[in-house]
Amino acid sequence: MNSTLQNESAGVEKGAEKQTFVMKCGGSTLAALPESFFADLRDLQSQGTQPVIVHGGGPAISDNLAKLGIETEFVNGLRKTTEPVLDVVEMVLAGSINKQIVRLIQSVGGRALGLSGVDGGLIKAKPAANHAEIGWVGDVTGVQAEIIQGIVNMGYMPVIAPVGVDASGQRYNINADTAAGAVASHLGVSRMIVVTDVPGIMKTVNGQKKVLPSVSVQEIEDMIQTGEIYGGMIPKVRAAIACIHGKVREVIIVDGSEPQILSRVLNGETIGTRIIRMQ
Repeated sequence: MNSTLQNESAGVEKGAEKQTFVMKCGGSTLAALPESFFADLRDLQSQGTQPVIVHGGGPAISDNLAKLGIETEFVNGLRKTTEPVLDVVEMVLAGSINKQIVRLIQSVGGRALGLSGVDGGLIKAKPAANHAEIGWVGDVTGVQAEIIQGIVNMGYMPVIAPVGVDASGQRYNINADTAAGAVASHLGVSRMIVVTDVPGIMKTVNGQKKVLPSVSVQEIEDMIQTGEIYGGMIPKVRAAIACIHGKVREVIIVDGSEPQILSRVLNGETIGTRIIRMQ
């Protein structure tokens, strides 16, 4: 009798803990993370929390373009995507990087399934407003959330490469942050976790650099203007801001090398920086 009650109680607790969260991470950052990070993902999955991963892969794309002798250029931070560049983007994002992440998760006993936004028309896209300048770069017009939910229901962690497609079958290079924000919004997730190699947004307080526990989008813009956020941190915070749209109200920037970082964030620990959309 007591055993039955214990089992029922455990079932209720597990059900209560169930939640889906979207995690965005660059391909190079994920590849450098310790095995314990993927073990944390596995543990969350086994406890009933549902991770959905959207990844990038800019450095690997650039490396492969260089090896193939294909020139690459950027327009306002976005890679100009010609047809030859698009072939390499898809090969790297949906191929090598996507499968590397799946292997890393599975190597610690997790269950993952890799796919790109092309599969099943998962990420629907249209040409970006300035497509004449940047080529086959797309804006997201829709996400087939039921595909993601179906993968989760089968017991797998979706690992999504940000390549989109339109009704005619044309592929588009989608910015990973834009794709992650759209996936989170269409899943109805209110917050996202962005895994980086920094502890959060830093500010000098009384002569010491400290991590800001929370900050608004406007405060970030002000800090960029005053020079408190500078250099390589600017694209990181702008990327996080890009994830905040639709139903996504906050993005949490964390350092992936911190022990059990995902579990700690999901359990409500104040760690990293929360970027909050103010009304």
